[in-house]
Amino acid sequence: MSLYQTVSVDLGDRSYPIIIGRGLLGGNFDLADYVRGTDCFVVSNETVAPLYLDKLRPNLAGRNVASFSLPDGESFKSVATMQTILDELLASGANRDTTVIALGGGVVGDIAGFAAACFMRGVAFIQVPTTLLAQVDSSVGGKTGVNHEKGKNLIGAFHQPRLVLIDTDTLDTLPVREFRAGLAEVIKYGAICDPAFFTWLESNMSGLLEKDPKLLAYAIQRSCELKAEVVAGDERETGRRAILNFGHTFGHAIERCLGYGEWLHGEAVAAGMIMAADLSGITAADLARLKGLVGAAGLPTEAPAIAGDRWLEAMGMDKKIRQKQLRFVLLRALGEAYLSADYDGARLEALIGAGA
Repeated sequence: MSLYQTVSVDLGDRSYPIIIGRGLLGGNFDLADYVRGTDCFVVSNETVAPLYLDKLRPNLAGRNVASFSLPDGESFKSVATMQTILDELLASGANRDTTVIALGGGVVGDIAGFAAACFMRGVAFIQVPTTLLAQVDSSVGGKTGVNHEKGKNLIGAFHQPRLVLIDTDTLDTLPVREFRAGLAEVIKYGAICDPAFFTWLESNMSGLLEKDPKLLAYAIQRSCELKAEVVAGDERETGRRAILNFGHTFGHAIERCLGYGEWLHGEAVAAGMIMAADLSGITAADLARLKGLVGAAGLPTEAPAIAGDRWLEAMGMDKKIRQKQLRFVLLRALGEAYLSADYDGARLEALIGAGA
């Protein structure tokens, strides 16, 4: 049995573990205790399935396993694609005892989770994330959904998994650009709530880019611990959980304005974090540190050219809006985030105007 670390997401009767280790696929972690019935339905995509579907099957020994592969890419994260998953579930004879398993990155996890939430009003769900971004962020916390032409993740549901199984060996096949995009979410955790982790990232970014196993394992574990702590205190994002969206108001706008998939989610969030930090009015030193770390990860430090009115239109569908008032996750300092509608309007105009 491979050694692994466990991080718990404490949500009462919806609690679940995050299992983190190397070599967990291939039968080295038995999923039997987390599969509700005898039938499993694995949702993957055309890139990941050839690499890891057969490696997952031994973890499901004794279960009936059906599978379906989606086209690969953010542009397929849609209601139409989810409909195909529901159709395939029905065609396979799935019922309320079927466990849906997401094998892939954030798009696969979000859309498979949403299908699991909707199918027969909710069936069991397991996350097996294979990208860094999914491992440290989207697979944890129960947010599922699809995009709409008006904005990102506007259609969805909260549906917690029974387990998140993270085999870090899957990162060996992850393209460099995708890996760097995942580092944006890792940096985010240090920026919003753990200044010591931010400092650790500054000291170890070169090793992370080389995928040093020990450094990578710690970065994933610490990111999951921080997200689990926030989610446990605010599962439905009625308060503090919103800080996990640091950089996302700008980032989602970038994705929508450029077209989903033109910039990767992590790339858009990276530039969005710097814009949000600038809007916050933090010290020049803290802003420089954030820019320096984002740049060291090989991520964009400036937003693409987008007209100011398009920025406002795209941000107008942000899910943090209340009473038609735009709200941002801001920083008092590195490691201290908060949600507020009280921001400098002139500074915002300058920021989005600079992209025009």
